[in-house]
Parts: sequence; C-alpha cells; structure tokens
Amino acid sequence: MTAKTKVGILGSGDVGKQLGRGFARHGYEVMLGSRDPKKLAEWKKEVGAGASTGSFADAARHGEIVILATSGAGTESALDLAGPANFAGKLVLDATNPLDFSRGMPPGLLVGTTDSLSERVQRKLPQAHVVKCFNTVGNVRMIDPKFKEGNPPMMICGNDAAAKKRTEEVLKSLGWPAALDIGNLEGARWLEALVPLWVRTAQALGTFEHAFAPVR
Repeated sequence: MTAKTKVGILGSGDVGKQLGRGFARHGYEVMLGSRDPKKLAEWKKEVGAGASTGSFADAARHGEIVILATSGAGTESALDLAGPANFAGKLVLDATNPLDFSRGMPPGLLVGTTDSLSERVQRKLPQAHVVKCFNTVGNVRMIDPKFKEGNPPMMICGNDAAAKKRTEEVLKSLGWPAALDIGNLEGARWLEALVPLWVRTAQALGTFEHAFAPVR
C-alpha cells in the first residue's frame, strides 16, 4: 500500500468513523460516505488532511479500496444508493454484521448458516472482490490493535486469492500481525455467526475490547 491509496467508506456510524480516522492516520486518502454527508463536518474537521466526505456513491467512486461499515439491515440499500458499477474491479472489505436486535441484547442474526451478508454483497457486486474483514473485533481495536495477550491474526475470507493477499497487506499497514484466511466467502456465514458469541463473551467479561484467537 502507498500513502496515496484512496479508501472509500460506506457508513458514518461509530465503525465507519473509527475506520476512517485510522486509515487517514496511516496515510490513506479517506472519503466517508453517508446518507447525510453534512452531518460529518465535525468528523472531517477532526481528522483533517487526508479526509473528505460525500454520498455513498461519492465514496464508492473515490475508493480504490471500498469498506462497508453500514448496519447489517441497511447494507443492501446502501449498495443500491452507491451504484454497483462504482465497485467494479475493486477490493471491497466487508466489516458488516447482520445482527438482529429485535429482541434486545444480546443480538441474533438476520441471516445465517445457509447464507451470509457478505455473500449477498458479492451477488449485488459481481464485478467486485469482496473480502470479509474487521467484523470480529470492536471498532476501537480495528486499527493499531493492542491486546494484553498479544495481537491475533485478523480472520478473513473471500473468493479471490489476490484480493485476500492485498487485504493482508492493508491489515499489516494498520498494525495487524497477519491475516488468517479461513477460505472462500461462504466462510462469512461463520465469521458473522461468531459475533453474537463475541457479544455474549463481552457481557461475561465486562468489556467489548476483546478478540478471539486460535491457540496451538
């Protein structure tokens, strides 16, 4: 990755803003996309050089790499607003989770086991290279992670080997030691299903600043 790599982020909640801060801090040119870009003036001022704001379509066009940081329920409509053609040939890092809060906390899943939100994203963006990434940790640990027991690899999956290799390069530039490739995009069914367990673990531990790691 070079200091001039352009990143477009769809979603202006806590996840999108945190990822935007982190990527900008590491020298990427970040555009944060929102349904209401005007509400991001304070974020843009805070981040400063290397940060801009726009619509979902603006962010998708801007990014050589596009990150999905929308709510699970709002992801597919956000892609429609962004325009699928704006993702063609690009690496799309999917940080979303299809969480169902209809019964309160802890959440369940809107879709799972026989499909995943990432697979739905890939079907909507057939010319893009979708890689599941970032979704298994809290947003404050997505960039420059620091865990007391050492940083685990970031679990990812996707259908394109070159896209996953590039994803690992991005992760290393952001402070991750490596990526743990769990296979094709069907694996997103299980990375997404891990998140309700992650929330339940957080409730048991009394902190949301944790991650799962394989041990041998």
